Amino acid sequence: VVEKVAPSVVHMQLWGRLLHGRMPVPVYSGSGFIVSEDGLIITNAHVVRNQQWIEVVLQNGARYEAVVKDIDLKLDLAVIKIEPNADLPVLMLGRSSDLRAGEFVVALGSPVSLQNTATAGIVSTKQRKGKELGMKDSDIDYVQIDAAINPGNSGGPLVNLDGDVVGVNSLRVTEGISFAVPSDRVRPFLEEYHKRQLTGKASWDKTNSLFSNLLTSLSLSKELKIHYPDFPDVSSGVYVCKVVEGTAAQSSGLRDHDVIVKINGKPITTTTDVLEALDSDSLSMAVLRGKDNLLLTVIPEVIN
Repeated sequence: VVEKVAPSVVHMQLWGRLLHGRMPVPVYSGSGFIVSEDGLIITNAHVVRNQQWIEVVLQNGARYEAVVKDIDLKLDLAVIKIEPNADLPVLMLGRSSDLRAGEFVVALGSPVSLQNTATAGIVSTKQRKGKELGMKDSDIDYVQIDAAINPGNSGGPLVNLDGDVVGVNSLRVTEGISFAVPSDRVRPFLEEYHKRQLTGKASWDKTNSLFSNLLTSLSLSKELKIHYPDFPDVSSGVYVCKVVEGTAAQSSGLRDHDVIVKINGKPITTTTDVLEALDSDSLSMAVLRGKDNLLLTVIPEVIN
């Protein structure tokens, strides 16, 4: 399966300006997969949305600059485009609705910039509702898997044993608990993109956030407590899976595995609460880190 799929999986190096710097610097890496011979690539929206320059590296080492063509922030999906010198190998979209709990799947990507890395696991459930993850406005049923997904895997394909894409690797909560956007949501996203190309309409905005989609609610707190013995005893809040490098969140001192319980005095229970708070000029965050209670000041900043 890996030999069949790997040529269509790409590594992405993302460049941006940190804080008030003038020169672009590498700030993030991610993954994606090719869906058209002329260079259309699917990845996560949170991987590409704030970056100035996207460099795509193919399995054969060829490098191309990519342009963001479409983004759906709610689905956390994006289409980017490169201009290759020859036709590229593509992956076919399977039907995530055909998945069964216990079915073997393979996640491919570039964790910590290690290209062409494959991890195997099983489908824990094919219908983990976004609302269970603290996304109160979400209507997505995520594919939950136990395959290892690490930083850099985001945007890479989750494939079945036939080599068909059944999901887009999106979020790792802790060891053994990861989530993918189902392929049944990728297909209509691509179809809508092609329709908009025909009409000349763009759909995506450039609304920025501090954390991308790397947050989850505490609905999985019992599992987190098992993996992290010092995880705080808390009944509500938002768990920070990963703080994106170069963001105001990082510079303020927020760390991976923190729990945000209040912002500007308002209790935080869902990821939507956090995103809505970003409209404020200054954020006073009450954070739990192990047994410590912290108060952090975050000044939201758009990264151009």
